Amino acid sequence: MRFTCDKNLLCEVINSVSLAVASKSTLLSLEGILLKCNNNTLTLTGYNLDLGIIKTIPVENSQDGEVVLPATLFGNIINKMPDSKIDITVDKKLFTVIKCEDVEFTILGLNAQDYPEIPTISKDKEFSLDVDTLRGMISQTLFAVAQTDQNPVFKGCLFEIVDRKLLLVTLDGCRLALRKEDIDCDDNFKFLVPGKTLTEIQKLISKINLKNKEDEEKEKVYIRVSNRHIIFELDGYSIISRLIEGDVVDYRRSIPTEYKTRLKVKVRDFMECINRASIIINDRMKSPIRWEIKKDSIKLFCKTSLGQITDSFTGELTGEDITLGFNNKYMSDALKASECDEVYIETNGPLLPIKITPLDSDEFLFIVMPIRIKDEIDG
Repeated sequence: MRFTCDKNLLCEVINSVSLAVASKSTLLSLEGILLKCNNNTLTLTGYNLDLGIIKTIPVENSQDGEVVLPATLFGNIINKMPDSKIDITVDKKLFTVIKCEDVEFTILGLNAQDYPEIPTISKDKEFSLDVDTLRGMISQTLFAVAQTDQNPVFKGCLFEIVDRKLLLVTLDGCRLALRKEDIDCDDNFKFLVPGKTLTEIQKLISKINLKNKEDEEKEKVYIRVSNRHIIFELDGYSIISRLIEGDVVDYRRSIPTEYKTRLKVKVRDFMECINRASIIINDRMKSPIRWEIKKDSIKLFCKTSLGQITDSFTGELTGEDITLGFNNKYMSDALKASECDEVYIETNGPLLPIKITPLDSDEFLFIVMPIRIKDEIDG
């Protein structure tokens, strides 16, 4: 196998497909990148059995063939090469010579026949949306994916298409995030995508947005779903992932439809108060923030062994006064994800869900579960 390629292009693709390369595996080939050269095109693949990323790029002076190269070593070599054309040659014994100007490396590759086969996905269920829209939907829901929960359902994001609307829903037992967008798809179906997959897609989208930010036509992402796998196609990349199997939690039952207390707040003011209170909260000294909401005042209190704080901010109250407690990180994550200047915060009682919504749409909805505070226990 042989080919010549631009260093910067090759480096960009290696860095991208490496997102799906296993850091450690009993199957050594999964720690590498599969390179396939065919008719002056080079296809690079990273795959860890759960997630795969594939990209094809043009090359010159090619001879067909394939090899698996150690991802970290290969990436480091290409990254340190001069900004010029790189020539790569692989012999029958898989010795791989990487040359650029006066620099020459020789490394040993692995047999491509030992590389696992990437799943193929039918076109039975497919839809598309703008890349920026998908980025926004992921950004506003990924924070509520469970990181350590034993239930795999909580480690995923529900994609649900109902009546030409796409809903992304995440929940971890203490909070819920829902994001909604109109979509051109007549079918109704749902599936669970691992949170880790969406994290890697976010990274790829960030690169695409930077590259195409001046383009008049918006970049699209095309999504195909089978019973066990999903593929996202954008900017020439194919991202293939396993789906999470299991019964989806009926999240709608967790969403209040009425309220006894509604507060209109400025997100920045509320977050600044939470950030100040968080100074005396850490992993060893966890304590809920006590929140008193009254017609004439909105106050926050927190006390730990490090100290105590009293703070306040303004807002517009509708309904009943209330005192409740909340986790500083959970509330801060939800407010940050709102990406709004102002939001409504609603609840029906000190131990019932706290709902956060925009002022003039139903584009998103967040729920943070309150924490019982001493007054509630004593009362």
